[in-house]
Amino acid sequence: MKTDVKRRFVNYTIEEKMAWVTIDNPPLNALNHALMDELRAVFNELEENEDVLIVILRGGGERAFVAGADIKQFPAMDQAVAEKFSSEGQDVFNQIENFKGPVIAAIQGFALGGGCELAMACDIRVASEDAKFGQPEINLAIIPGYGGTQRMPRLVATGKAKELIYTAEMIDATEAMKIGLVERVVKREELLDAAKKLAITILTKGPLAIKAAKKAINEGVALPLQEGLKLESRYFGTLFSTEDKNEGALAFLEKRKPIFKGK
Repeated sequence: MKTDVKRRFVNYTIEEKMAWVTIDNPPLNALNHALMDELRAVFNELEENEDVLIVILRGGGERAFVAGADIKQFPAMDQAVAEKFSSEGQDVFNQIENFKGPVIAAIQGFALGGGCELAMACDIRVASEDAKFGQPEINLAIIPGYGGTQRMPRLVATGKAKELIYTAEMIDATEAMKIGLVERVVKREELLDAAKKLAITILTKGPLAIKAAKKAINEGVALPLQEGLKLESRYFGTLFSTEDKNEGALAFLEKRKPIFKGK
């Protein structure tokens, strides 16, 4: 059964345990306060929906994934308002980063500023050949405020992150993949199919194992190695109390495809 939910700025469709979330704020899907509130609400709903195991996040239209924040909001902001603005945006992107299942960003056109930060909050980034990435905030005499200074150095080399943030340089999808900012680059017309095929592949795996792997990676990346290894052992051990673990082992030994139930 297919489910469609439409809002002013953020819509989603659920089908076969997969949710397609579309940011729709023409022409460039700029982030504003109302859109961010809707994005938070959508991921809350999907978190509670047991039928959803994976999300594909995309931008509506042809020109942009998300081209950044709505700059019209900035002139009226003082220090206190700006800090709250940044913190609230970070909370939404943290929610996406820590969503129960994988979130795949399907990126076409511009992914700049808050758009680049949104993409970095996702688990995996698939980009079309015409995608453009950058953190242009320095051009406005400010810095990235939705996680760019923290997530980019964790995805690419620290020096490269500094170069991109200090210069506000915009890079293409090929360069983004070269430095580790995106995982796959495909032709524009293949973008959504490529993201869907990736999602379908992930959905064939044990859902509890995928969830545990995500938590182990997200929680362990900031820990010293030995603490991270202990965390890994704990999650590894918990999976041995599941029915899916037994099914996976039996299917392997019996040379058949496993049927996982998420139990």
